[in-house]
This record gives sequence, structure tokens and C-alpha cells, in this order.
Amino acid sequence: MRLIQLLAINTWREFLQWMAWRAFLITMVINQAVTPLLGLAVWSAALPGRTGISTYYVALLVVQLMTVSYEHHTFANGIYSGEVSHELLKPQPVVITTLGTNLALRIWHLLVGLPIIIVAGLIAPLSFELRLVLLAIPAVVLAAALRFLFTYLLALSAFWMQQAHGVVGFGESLIFLLGGTAAPVMLFPEQLRAVGEALPFRAMLGLPAEIAAGSLNGAQIVQGYAWQCIWLPVLALAAIIGWRRGVRRYTAVGG
Repeated sequence: MRLIQLLAINTWREFLQWMAWRAFLITMVINQAVTPLLGLAVWSAALPGRTGISTYYVALLVVQLMTVSYEHHTFANGIYSGEVSHELLKPQPVVITTLGTNLALRIWHLLVGLPIIIVAGLIAPLSFELRLVLLAIPAVVLAAALRFLFTYLLALSAFWMQQAHGVVGFGESLIFLLGGTAAPVMLFPEQLRAVGEALPFRAMLGLPAEIAAGSLNGAQIVQGYAWQCIWLPVLALAAIIGWRRGVRRYTAVGG
């Protein structure tokens, strides 16, 4: 309960602090919205008449804004600047501050991106079902947790190297290519589709959109949730190990 209260306090504080950066937030939201909107335009033209494609990409836009992670900036930069030393002195886990910033940014992305979502929904032909949207909500929560853990894990490379931004950028490229943005995983060739479904990238982004768009049957939805539940403890354990090993070798210079 105490950790939840601390997380809520940190999230609210970060949310208020980011109010001063509204113009920058608009730029960030546009950057995040570009790739799903491009995918919507390209695949709608490539497969005209398939309402499921436009529904998928509008859902993907929502998922993208709700799962966005910037730990290579908010966390890795703190390692480089030595600010993480102050976090280590606080009577709370360091990840609480990082997660609070993450949640605040996601709330802001959804609020600022709402007009883009509405316009995309008005322009593109959609066919959402309330039952499927509700069924996709737990998948969005798990996807948000997975993407945070994945980005946080890659950002921990800042303890060992100066190129943490590049490492996270490579991970984001994998999410783009294999997570369902460049092309829906359901359109992959059969052999490649099986690999795409098993890797964690679809679980971080494309799966909730596929569920909401009605692209999966009941067995496929269960399988998707199973992969999310498998990857969640794997990434959590990797992040814990990475943090413990990284903080052992961490040194800060200066005052």
C-alpha cells in the first residue's frame, strides 16, 4: 500500500511538472502518432475495403500513446548526470520515481493525442465492438507493463556504456518492425507470423489492437495473453538483475 501511495504521489507531481512543457508534449505526441498513422494510410491503400485494417491501426494509435516509454531520457540521463545518486538516498525504490514519470507522460500523451485519435476515427472506416474493446483492456495494461520493463532494461545499459540511447533506439526499431506497426503481425507470412507471435514485441504493442479490431479468434486471444504472462516475469527478472549489477558498479563524481 505504501508503494502504491508513493507511486501515486510521484505520478501526480510529474504530471504537474510536465504542464510547463505542453508545447514539447505536443511534439512528442505527434512523433509517436506518425508511425501508426502512416501504417493506416499505407495499408488502407494496399488493402482497400478491409475495415479491419483501419480499425486495427486506430486501435494501435491508442495503444501506442498509452504504452509510450522514454526511460532512455528520463532514467538513463539521470545515470549519466549523477542525479540517480539523489534517488538512491530516498527511502523508496528508485524505480518508483521512474515509473511515476512514465505514467505521467502516458496520461499526457493520451490527453494531448485525443484530438488526433478522434480525427483518425472520423476519417477511417471503423468497426469496433464493445465486447472486444473491453477484452483488449487487460492486454493494454500488460502491454504497458511489458514496454516499460523492456525500455527500462535497455536504459540500464547506461551503467556500462555511453550509448544507452542507441540501445533503446534499436529496441524501438524491433518493436516497430515486429510489434505490429510496420505491418500487422496477422499479415506476416505463416512461418514468420508464428515467430512474431512468440516474441515479446507484439505483446507490447500489436496484440491489444488486434483484439480490439476483432482480428483474433478466442484461442488466439488466449494464446496472446499467455505470451504476455510469460514475458512479464522474464523481463521483470531481467530488469531486477540488471539494476542490481548496474548499481554495484555505479559511481558519481562531483557535488
